Amino acid sequence: MPKISVVIPTYNRLEELQHTIPSLLAQDLPRDLYELIIADSQSSDGTAEYLAQAAREAPSVRHLPGAYSGRGAARNAGIAAASGELVLFNDSDIIASPDLLRRHLERHEGGEKIAVVGLEVQVKNLQEYEQKRDQPELRAPLHKPDRKTLTWLYFLTGNASVRRQDLLQVGGFDENFTGYGHEDLELGYRLEQAGVTICYEPRAVNYHLQFVPHEDQVEKMKLAGRSTVRFYRKHPHFKVMANLGMTPVSLGLHSLLTTMPWVLGYFDRRAQDSKFARDVVQQYYYVSGIKSALREKNSSG
Repeated sequence: MPKISVVIPTYNRLEELQHTIPSLLAQDLPRDLYELIIADSQSSDGTAEYLAQAAREAPSVRHLPGAYSGRGAARNAGIAAASGELVLFNDSDIIASPDLLRRHLERHEGGEKIAVVGLEVQVKNLQEYEQKRDQPELRAPLHKPDRKTLTWLYFLTGNASVRRQDLLQVGGFDENFTGYGHEDLELGYRLEQAGVTICYEPRAVNYHLQFVPHEDQVEKMKLAGRSTVRFYRKHPHFKVMANLGMTPVSLGLHSLLTTMPWVLGYFDRRAQDSKFARDVVQQYYYVSGIKSALREKNSSG
């Protein structure tokens, strides 16, 4: 029996999978200690054929196709199918370091009721991946290396491991989060409420290979704002509202900026060259998503 099951949701990401799967098969663990479960939302780009070939070479690769309604449903299918005591979540566009699985296993050896979140390094292309792989000083980690624990706000399932039993105990992912954002944070919130400590392991490194243009990120932020409202309605607590930026201050600033479209336009024109400008614009549309979801609820009753 494998010790750890790696669950990877995917949909038409063959190009990325062709880097992700080999990196996971090149781990410094014997292959009989882990399995790869690819929960595939019926891709049409040759994913099935690629995974069939990978499984012939490595029987630990398991293709799990299904009509999943979103990433939460796909991951839940992977959890249900997992044979390992531990489940590690990795995405189809995230390349693993050779010791990724070993680092996660080591942190769970004590038997504590914990989840482990590793260091997910953002890279725009393969060239940047190679640079940050070989030069750790370029990685710009989100957390300081001596940080021991995290809150649910940082339970990001591109590099996170949890005991399968703990996942089943809290009911896995909420499949009502079918749009973009927060299905992982909401699971982290419930795990934390159930007494699971979220630990940080900076030595468990993988590389998120993606480049999202500003215009596409704006659309994602609108969807994330809508997911924030769903999260808050499920868990109507102040700390949820505050941590997710759904506060009277943020809503008020959004209203003020709406009355000054020339200011928003100024930042939008500079978004390509200025991180600050991008952050302002994307935060504006994030709150726009929040307000849109709130209006729909109010209008329906």
